[in-house]
Amino acid sequence: DNGPFQDSPTFTGVEPGGHTVTISDANGCGSVTIEVGIVDYPRFMTPNGDGYHDTWNIIGIAQADPAARIYIFDRNGKLLKQISPTGNGWDGNYNGAPMPSSDYWFRVEYSENQQRKEFTGHFTLKR
Repeated sequence: DNGPFQDSPTFTGVEPGGHTVTISDANGCGSVTIEVGIVDYPRFMTPNGDGYHDTWNIIGIAQADPAARIYIFDRNGKLLKQISPTGNGWDGNYNGAPMPSSDYWFRVEYSENQQRKEFTGHFTLKR
C-alpha cells in the first residue's frame, strides 16, 4: 500500500481488508505486485445498545468475497444465524430473543482464486 520496502517477509499490525504488496528481488532486477486480503473478527460482542460492539461480523472479507457466507452456532452446534459480510452482522438474538452470555462459534465459507475455502473460530457474547 505504498509503504516503504522492507527486508522481512513478515508484516505485523496490518489492518483487515485488501492490500497491495510489491515484492522486489535483492538486486532490484524484478518485482511482482499482488493483492492480499487480511481477515479478522471481533473476539467478543456486547449487544447492549450503547453503539459499541452491538453486532458481530467478520472484518475484511467483504472486499475479498462479498458473496461469502458466515454461519453462527451456539456451543451445542445449533445454527443460529447466517449473515453476509456486507450486512449489519449478528445482533445476538435468535428468533427475536436475546441469546445468553456464552461462547459462540462461526464458520466462514468464501472463494479465493476460484476455490471454495472455509475457516472457523469462536467469540464471546457478553451481556
